[in-house]
Amino acid sequence: MKLRVSAVQYHLHTIHSFEEFARQVEHYVKTAQEFDVDFVLFPEFFTTQLMSIGNEKGEALSIQDLPNFTEQYVSLFTKLATETGMHIIGGTHVIRRNDKLYNVAHLFYPDGRVAEQAKLHITPTEVNEWNMSAGDSLEVFHTDKGTIAMLTCYDIEFPEIVRMAKAKGADVIFCPSCTDDRHGFHRVRYSCHARTIENQVYVVTTGTIGSLPTVDFMRGNFGQGAIITPNDVPFPPKGIMAEGEINQDMIVTADLDLQLLYEVREKGSVTTWRDRRTDLYPDWEAPTKLVIQ
Repeated sequence: MKLRVSAVQYHLHTIHSFEEFARQVEHYVKTAQEFDVDFVLFPEFFTTQLMSIGNEKGEALSIQDLPNFTEQYVSLFTKLATETGMHIIGGTHVIRRNDKLYNVAHLFYPDGRVAEQAKLHITPTEVNEWNMSAGDSLEVFHTDKGTIAMLTCYDIEFPEIVRMAKAKGADVIFCPSCTDDRHGFHRVRYSCHARTIENQVYVVTTGTIGSLPTVDFMRGNFGQGAIITPNDVPFPPKGIMAEGEINQDMIVTADLDLQLLYEVREKGSVTTWRDRRTDLYPDWEAPTKLVIQ
């Protein structure tokens, strides 16, 4: 009923090859492995670092070029997950499907399986500047350490989608993020705290740091990893199990006890999940066997 998680505060900087990217990724993964971690979370849009490699003219690659790295990206993370025995949420990577671009979180299982969750809510910048398309379904993912969901950045600002994830059985929400200033960072962070209180779940979040001077819309990054809990007696009073130093290159690690979630849902100081008023507002129910006591 316990799992150990790490959140990577990924440092963006200009690189010159995919191999350079792979070495940086491997560094973070092996650091987490030294702490015997079960899940490692990378940030949203961290693979935009590959755009800084540039073309033969010395110009940064465009967002349309980023899906060309998908095969290498999947191969790298599949290899690292199977070699280390960890579950790796490879942040998000932009993929192309039916001539549309999607911002997709990837879960790499230790047995080589790969699961995907497209971002469901797309920001104005993603739409207007990068022509991103929204995903159209929410999934939860079963692992030998529990059931999780992957909701990316802006997604966490919508209470309904997190309520759906909890109703489907998710106990831990992984939220890869990418924000360019304090406003965006705190908007996501405060939303993460609200979702833990509303649904009595854990949220693990992290963001990009550093800068890509040649890549439009990735020049500014304001990020911090955090492992966030409900606000109740078994947990830290501020609902923060662990958090990193803002805008520092590091990983943040903590242990999550799922049994504590089940206990507070049943007999906590507040029982928000149990006490929701489905007679007054709609809800999304899981099958009986997935409704956690």
